[in-house]
Amino acid sequence: MSSGNKNSRWWKEGILYQIYPQSFKDSNGDGFGDLNGVIDKLDYLESLGITIVWMNPFYESPLIDNGYDVSDYRAILPRFGKMQDFEKMIKGMHKRGIKFVMDLVVNHSSEEHPWFKEAKKSRESPFYDYYHWWPAENGQPPYRHSLFDPNGAWEYVDTVNAYYLHTFTKHQPDLNWENPKLRKEIFDIMKFWANKGVDGYRLDAFQFVSKDITWPNFPEGHEKEYVKWYGMRPQLHGYLNEMYNEVLSKYDVFAVAEGTGNSFEDAHNLVDESRNELQMAYHFETINLSSTLARYSLFDFKQAFTKWDQSFTEEGWLAIFLANHDNARLVDRFGNPSERFRTVSTQLLNTFLMSMRGTPYLYYGDELGMTNIDMPHISDYDDIEAHGRYQAALKANADMNEFMNTLNYNSRENGRTPMQWDSSDHAGFTFGTPWKKVNPNYLNINVALQKKDPKSVLNHFRKMTRVRKTNLVLVYGKYDLLLPNHEQVYAFTRQMNDTKMLILLNFSEGEVLIELDELTGLSSKNCVINNYDDINIVSGSTTLQPYQATILKML
Repeated sequence: MSSGNKNSRWWKEGILYQIYPQSFKDSNGDGFGDLNGVIDKLDYLESLGITIVWMNPFYESPLIDNGYDVSDYRAILPRFGKMQDFEKMIKGMHKRGIKFVMDLVVNHSSEEHPWFKEAKKSRESPFYDYYHWWPAENGQPPYRHSLFDPNGAWEYVDTVNAYYLHTFTKHQPDLNWENPKLRKEIFDIMKFWANKGVDGYRLDAFQFVSKDITWPNFPEGHEKEYVKWYGMRPQLHGYLNEMYNEVLSKYDVFAVAEGTGNSFEDAHNLVDESRNELQMAYHFETINLSSTLARYSLFDFKQAFTKWDQSFTEEGWLAIFLANHDNARLVDRFGNPSERFRTVSTQLLNTFLMSMRGTPYLYYGDELGMTNIDMPHISDYDDIEAHGRYQAALKANADMNEFMNTLNYNSRENGRTPMQWDSSDHAGFTFGTPWKKVNPNYLNINVALQKKDPKSVLNHFRKMTRVRKTNLVLVYGKYDLLLPNHEQVYAFTRQMNDTKMLILLNFSEGEVLIELDELTGLSSKNCVINNYDDINIVSGSTTLQPYQATILKML
């Protein structure tokens, strides 16, 4: 039996569904999704079989970075609703057996936060040390790279004659976690939401909160290894241990941080239970495999997932995901969005995500096979990240046609288009004007159509959540890779005690004959789930159809 089963937890056995709130459902016609829109769709969420919802930020915010610039951590942006709406929403989720995870954005605040407004007034302000500053009398600050600002990560403020640090935009000043008063503020905010029923926290950009405040000069080109130079400073573990003692240990909650540092050792130091820090590791190696127009290698894909699983056999727990709000759509990046193969390839990817060890994170719309939207011109983009990338490409004299083709493919705006509910105007997302263009293919890809089709992506997704929840071997069981060098097929087993499952996934658009000892003695009667009508097994071999995904019970 896998050691992971020694300490069973609800968040290990959960199936997480991520909602980008302003794109999910608009209840009042202003064109923006809101909390009441989520309330209207609680029965839908329950019907999916998911058990945890993580929602992107809905705090008070000037929305420079779509809510990742918070101006009040205890208030809800009126566009999303009122606190009573939040309380009604979370009560409705809990009634349906669904837990709620909050996005906690505390590497930085908004420049509109009262802390920063006060900090800018004087170096004597009690809030000045809530942020990182470089006094101008010391000359120019040492270069620090900004992920969003091509001019770097320091911004001058004349009222204090100093520069403040911003890892992201200049509108998002970095918080100073060295300051115990700041840490107490954050922990009090976490308690505030836990007391309202929040069941977990996703810590945004958290591996960057610890800084080397001696501000040494970094070598030229260091930003190509960003996490190495900017992430995982040693004091991070002290912050997390304090967070665990002050907040996490006092509630039935879990925390997952975005990023896992530079190594498996870094990841384990964040999430091993004995360390009393975080509960789940959220790494980017696999999702980054398809970040360019060059097709990813299935060999690399298998190797990445396998080595992460092997590293977490004894201790720690992983999040398993291939899509989120910072990436383009699942089927475009890892499947096949063509009309012929979109359905089966999305079904395959959802089967994969829910058959791996770790907590699966599924992104809204991927239960339908929602696709990228065509945006060939920079004027089509609202996202500050896209415009930052565009300016950086211009500065580097890049081939702008090639740049725009890549942006059209991998921009995170692809993953933020409105949810496609039905065939009515604006896909049933709003009766007003949507904040972001709806993908024109909503007439063919939407919830209402797929509910009626037993072979749809949606209904297969619902079947797979049931399979996951009724077979704990898929949660905790030992993972063994088969056919490691096969270029089209990802095959593996999961085993716990006397239960064993065989998972076969054809990641290609052609038929593939495979031979496996594990198939000996099996037939279609052993099939637990399949995205085709049948699987024909003869003498330890079978031919998998294009993007076929099947799970067979061996023991």
